[in-house]
Formats: sequence, C-alpha cells, structure tokens
Amino acid sequence: DADAHSFEPSPADAKAILKSSLFVINGLGFEPWADKLAKAANYTGQTLIASKGIKVRQLPLEQGHPHAEVDPHGWQDPNHVALYVKNITHALSRIDQAYASSYQKNSEKYIRELNLLDQFAKNQIQGIPVAKRQVITSHDAFGYFADRYQVRFLAPQGLNADIEPSARQVAQLIRQIKQEQIKAVFLENMSNPKLLAQITQDTGVTLGPKLYVDALSGPRQPGSSYLKMMRY
Repeated sequence: DADAHSFEPSPADAKAILKSSLFVINGLGFEPWADKLAKAANYTGQTLIASKGIKVRQLPLEQGHPHAEVDPHGWQDPNHVALYVKNITHALSRIDQAYASSYQKNSEKYIRELNLLDQFAKNQIQGIPVAKRQVITSHDAFGYFADRYQVRFLAPQGLNADIEPSARQVAQLIRQIKQEQIKAVFLENMSNPKLLAQITQDTGVTLGPKLYVDALSGPRQPGSSYLKMMRY
C-alpha cells in the first residue's frame, strides 16, 4: 500500500542495498529514486532492470507523468512478468552459480503459474462483449492489461496519480460515462477517493471494490502477492 512513484528511501534502505549483490528495479522510470539511493549507499553491485526486453507501451507527453514517454506498468501483462522472471533468474544464476539449477527450477514453476493466470484472465473476460469492456479507474496504470485483454480503461488522472485533473477533464469524463452508460468505477489502493466519489455522485455509477495496481496489499489482504493481486 505504498506509492513507488513518491517513495522516499530511508537510511535503513541504503544500508540494506549496500549489503546486497543484486538491486532489482522495474525500470521504465517507475522508480525515480533508485539511482539516488544506489549512489547514496555507494552501491557497487549489479543493478537489474527487470522489465528489460518487454514491448514497451508508448505514451503521449501530455499525460503528465514525469516519464511520460513510456508506460512503466509492464507487470499488468502476465506475459511480461514471465520475462521479468527470466531476467531475474539469469542475474541470480550468474551471481550465485551454486544454486543456478534451483533458480531455474523455481523460475519454470512460476512461469507455469503465470501462464495459468493469463488463461484465467482470458476466461474471465471473454464472456463480456468487447463494447462493454469499459472501466473507470483513478489513474492510467492498466495500459498493458488493456492491450492484452481488450479492455478499455478511462482514467481522469492520466498516468500520474499525483496530478489532479482539471474541472474540464472531469466534466468531460462524466459526460462520457453517461453517454456510454458505464456502470462502475474502481478505486486503486493508493488513490485519493474524493475524485471518484464525485464522479459516482454525479453519474450514479457503482463504486466497485478496491484495485491493487502499483503496490501490493498488506499480508492479510487480497493483493498480498502478484498472483493474488491479479486474480483479485
């Protein structure tokens, strides 16, 4: 339940990374604090960009994200996460060669689970007519999911959840919801609920359950792992 975009590393984080042999980040501008943390800790180990090799979703600059050229939320497609797993497995196997076979075995097992997750998502969505696959969320973090499963997401805050949309943008979205008869909106676990509360009040749409997007939930909540987050 923490926002990686605005995360502020602590001295304890610097100490932890200094003791590490591998620093894994998503990349694509998702962790703007990562380079600063590594420098502050005098980290000399390997840094791995887990998203390396995925087909990156390009974005228009005007969406207001500090790194708006690309969408960093690659994990919203399980096939991309399979590549994340392969990248991490390769890096760990090089650093810790004695356990390379174990890393590979665990990697293959997890990728099978990702394949099952992908099929689960397809099965859940395929019964919904494409024209009805429209979702309102607070910020645009579902682009890769949308591309994979043919779901249309509308987000008043664009990619950057820290930037409030203008009154004109909100009014335009409300008109669109009414015109297209969208039935529900969803709040993300780190978002300010006031904006979507206004939209639900003005349109009469249902406020759906909380979504986990940029961060996992706590250990006793439904999004405590990647697989649980996506199935939820």
